Amino acid sequence: MLNIFRSIPTQMDYKGQKLAEHIFQGIILVSAIIGFIYGYITEQFGCTVYIVMAGFALSCLLTLPPWPMYRRNPLKWLPVQESGTEEKKPADRKPKRHTKI
Repeated sequence: MLNIFRSIPTQMDYKGQKLAEHIFQGIILVSAIIGFIYGYITEQFGCTVYIVMAGFALSCLLTLPPWPMYRRNPLKWLPVQESGTEEKKPADRKPKRHTKI
C-alpha cells in the first residue's frame, strides 16, 4: 500500500512552478473581476464572494498537485565524481585568525 503512495511524483521543476503561479494568479484575477461585476449588477456581495471562492478552489485544483505539465523541464544534475584526494581531518587544518577591527 505504501508503494503506491511512494510512486506518486511530488515535485515540480522551476519552470513548472512559474507556470503554476501564473495560472493561479490569472484565475484569481479573472474570478475577482467576474465576481465583482456580477455582484455589482445583482447588488449581492455574497455572489461576489462565492465566485471568488470558486475561482480559488479551481486554481488550487489546477496548481497544487504536481501535474505532468509542471514537470516537463527537470533539472540535470551533475554525476557523482569520486575524489582522488583524501579530505583533511579537522585537526590537520590551520585555525583561521580573525582580524581585530
